[in-house]
Amino acid sequence: MTRYIASIDQGTTSTRCILFDRAGPVATSQKEHRQICPQPGWVEHDPIEIWDATQHVIRQAIAKAAAAPADIAAVAIANQRETTILWDKHTGRPYTNAIVWQDTRTRDICDALAADASPDRFRPIAGLPIATYFSASKIRWILDNFPDARQAADKGSALFGTIDSWLIWNLTGGPNGGLHLTDPTNASRTLLMNLHTLTWDDSLLDAFRIPRNILPTIVPSSIPIGTRQSAIGNPTTRPDGPFSASIPIAGILGDQQAALVGHACFQPGQLKNTYGTGCFMLLNTGQRIVHSKAGLLSTVAYQFAGATPVYALEGSIAVTGSLVQWLRDNLGLIMHASDIEHLAASVPDNGGVYFVPAFSGLFAPYWRSDARGVIVGLTRHATKAHLARAVLEATAYQVRDVLEAMRADCGADPTCLKVDGGMSTNNLLMQFQADILNLPLTRPTFQETTALGAAYAAGLAVGFWSAFDDLRANRQADKTWRPAMDPQARDRLYGMWKKAVERSLAWV
Repeated sequence: MTRYIASIDQGTTSTRCILFDRAGPVATSQKEHRQICPQPGWVEHDPIEIWDATQHVIRQAIAKAAAAPADIAAVAIANQRETTILWDKHTGRPYTNAIVWQDTRTRDICDALAADASPDRFRPIAGLPIATYFSASKIRWILDNFPDARQAADKGSALFGTIDSWLIWNLTGGPNGGLHLTDPTNASRTLLMNLHTLTWDDSLLDAFRIPRNILPTIVPSSIPIGTRQSAIGNPTTRPDGPFSASIPIAGILGDQQAALVGHACFQPGQLKNTYGTGCFMLLNTGQRIVHSKAGLLSTVAYQFAGATPVYALEGSIAVTGSLVQWLRDNLGLIMHASDIEHLAASVPDNGGVYFVPAFSGLFAPYWRSDARGVIVGLTRHATKAHLARAVLEATAYQVRDVLEAMRADCGADPTCLKVDGGMSTNNLLMQFQADILNLPLTRPTFQETTALGAAYAAGLAVGFWSAFDDLRANRQADKTWRPAMDPQARDRLYGMWKKAVERSLAWV
C-alpha cells in the first residue's frame, strides 16, 4: 500500500523534497545551489546542478523515512516560476545557464516591445505587463545570443521549459522519451499563454519571435501523468533517475500558487502572502479573470483535472528576505539572518529611516525597471538598529502597496491574511505587518506550504486525499497577530514610505 506523496519544492536558493503521509510531513531533505551573477543585473542557475540536487534530496528523503519507492503514491512538483531553460532534446544539455526570474538583462527587449504600444499591450491576452520578470523575453534573449540554440529551435531539436518542465522531462526519461509538459500556473507566467483559453497564443509567439515547437504541452495542475493518462506518456522513472519504480507525477504548480493551495485558499476572496527571497501575495478570484489596472498580475491559481480553472490576482515583490541577506552578507551588520529581529527590536521605531530595496527595479504595483535602492531619512541619530528596523519595515510597506492595489482592482476586503515563508517566523515583522495593514495575520503550524500545496494537488489526483474538506481539516493555525497601531500613526508611516518610493524612481 502506498503511504506517501513525494513533494519536490525547487526554489530560488535550494531544492527540497518532503515526504507526506495523510497527516503531514514525515521526512525532509534540502540542498542549496549556487547563485551565479556574472554581471550586474544578471542572475543565473546551473540546470544540471538543480537536477543533481533534485535527485539527491529525493533519495535522501526516502532514506530518512526508511521507505521504498514503492511506498510513494505520486510525485508533486512546486517550482520557482519564470526561470528559463533551453536545452537540446537529444542530449539534455542546456544551451546556457538558466536565466532566473530576478534577472534584468532583457530590459532592451522589453522596452522595444513596449515602445510599439505600451507595457500593458499584452494584458488583455496574457494578464501580464511586458517586464523582464517573465519567461518570454528570456527565451528571446537566449535565441538571439546563442546561434546554436536558434538553429536547434528552428529545426525542432530544442526545448524550452520553466523549472517544472525541466524536472518532469528528466524524471520521465530525459533524452529517452522524456515528457515535455507544464501546467497552467507556470505557463501563465511566460507571457506566452492566453489566459482565457489556457493555450499558447500565436500573436504573443510572433511578437517575441519564439517558435511554437519548443514549448511544452499544457496539462492540468492536478492529474496523474503516465498511469491513467496513457496518451500523455510514461510513468516517472528513468534508469539514472532517483526512482526505481513507476510512480506518476500528479501535481504541478508554480511555487506561489502551490502555497495558495497549501493554505487551503479555495474560496474567492481568500488571501495568502509568502515571505521568501521576495514576497508574493495571491488573492483567489474564483473563475473570474480580473485584469488589473493597478499594477498587479492576473494569473492562474490552479486547474484540477476536469474542472474549470481558478484564477488569482498576484502582487510580486522582488526583494524582501534577500534584503536581510544583503544586510548580513554585504554590510556585515548581522551574523545570521535571524539576528535582525533582536537588533531591530532594540529601538522603539525606525528613527525616520526608510529603505526602498529596488535593487533590480520595483515589481508590483509599480513595475519600474528604472528604480534603484535608496535609504532616506538618515540623521546622526540613526544607528544600525534603525537600519535593521527599516529593512524589516520595507517588507511590510511593500505588502501594503500590493493590498491597496488589490482593493483598487476588485474591491477586495479580506478578513485575514494567511502567511508563510522564512520571514513569517519574525514576530516583530509580523506584528508590524498586521499593524500597517490593519488586518489579522495567521501562520500555520506547518509552514512549508509550497511543498504541501503541491502534495495536495498530487494527492487529490490519485485519491490519496478525497476532497477539499480533507485539506482544510489539515491546516492548523500556529499564531495570530492582530493590529494594534493607532490609525494616525499608520497613515503617517505609510505616507513617508510613499515619499521614499518616489525618491527611488527614474534613477537609471
